[in-house]
Amino acid sequence: MTSHSASATAGGTTPGNLRRSISNTLKGSAGNLVEWYDVYVYSVFAIYFESQFFSPEDKNATLYVWGIFAMTFLMRPIGAWYFGRFADRYGRRLALTVSVTMMAACSFVIAITPNMAAIGIAAPIILLLARLVQGFATGGEYGTSATYMSEAAIPGRRGFLSSFHYVTLVGGHVLAQLTLLIMLTFLEIPQISEWGWRIAFGLGGIAAIVVFWLRRTMDESLGAESIEAARSGRARASGSLKELFVNQWRPLLLCFLVTVGGTVAFYTYSVNGPKMIQSAFAGGDVITGTLINLGLLTFLMLLQPVGGWLSDIVGRKTLLVFFGFGGVFYTWYLVTALPQQTDPWTACLILGVGFVILTGYTSINAVVKAELFPTHIRALGVGLGYALANSAFGGTAPVLYQAALKADQVSSFVIYATAVMAVSLVVYIFFLKNKGENWLDHEKGMYDRLDAKR
Repeated sequence: MTSHSASATAGGTTPGNLRRSISNTLKGSAGNLVEWYDVYVYSVFAIYFESQFFSPEDKNATLYVWGIFAMTFLMRPIGAWYFGRFADRYGRRLALTVSVTMMAACSFVIAITPNMAAIGIAAPIILLLARLVQGFATGGEYGTSATYMSEAAIPGRRGFLSSFHYVTLVGGHVLAQLTLLIMLTFLEIPQISEWGWRIAFGLGGIAAIVVFWLRRTMDESLGAESIEAARSGRARASGSLKELFVNQWRPLLLCFLVTVGGTVAFYTYSVNGPKMIQSAFAGGDVITGTLINLGLLTFLMLLQPVGGWLSDIVGRKTLLVFFGFGGVFYTWYLVTALPQQTDPWTACLILGVGFVILTGYTSINAVVKAELFPTHIRALGVGLGYALANSAFGGTAPVLYQAALKADQVSSFVIYATAVMAVSLVVYIFFLKNKGENWLDHEKGMYDRLDAKR
């Protein structure tokens, strides 16, 4: 441990601390929910607004749409650096408030952008720029919210409480699917393609206004003395890239390698998987396909606290190894069998098993990464380690799958995805501890500091 960690152990599980921990978790989760709704509303409605930003006659329009989706991930490392540095120096709460404001503004911009028929090439350019800014904000959201929710959780319940980070991340996808289902119920598909998708983006912007207020009322998890030291220039190591790459490069590398397999699996299972179902039922049963996706994503969302709770009992490594083995041996079957299904229950079973496997990673990845870094560099380390892996391997998974599908080389994509998961599995087995003290255990908890002020 370094001198940046406090000697006091985090406070005990008192009723007051538990209530505050749950309150802060819910407030942090609400913002995460809205931000990830804004992320996933794009992927859910992509096939509907594609013709508004690209010519319907262009055979590469689908690749362009998913190319923009992938390009936004290039901004995530930049956002992770900026907001991670900001959060480590000026507090988690302020950084989270700024990021959700940026997401909302860009959702409104996309919602009101005229189509290509009206303004020509400017339409896809505006779409790309807005999504790049959202990628920047998302890069900051992940690391800072994962850090905040891990720090806000009380000892002994960290796995369970921090799992709500992915409850809301998946919940954003659920809300986007629910929005589509409601529109499919009351609107015709041409109406959704013409203007319905704009409502979906606008809703994300409106919801962020409520979240802005909620995040301003959260307790700050970074100590006031740390913020003051950073502002005065005394704590130069706080949020410093030099500190991260020189003194904390080992946990940064570990964070990256823990993430690569998980992020490939997440986007293969939770983004490509629903798209496979959506395509399989696109021949006339669109609502059935949407209902399957909504039900399965809700199932994945509800699995997260179960995984987090289990990790508090059996250890984080146990769940990650379960995910690693499951991903390596199941991905081939999921990717090759799911697109062939016409029976809803079989499709549910195939993707549902995949989501159980995926939960071994998603439910605990936030706290696993937060436990690797000391306070003064945690938001930057978690955010940048995740963003680099996510940009290189996660965000590219949908477009790589689409390209492989177009070239009739799906097996090549599966081999690639499985190999990446295998790399992470090796890391889980040989480089992670199942239980034992970590940085969060050796630092004075936020509730200790709050109690000391009273």
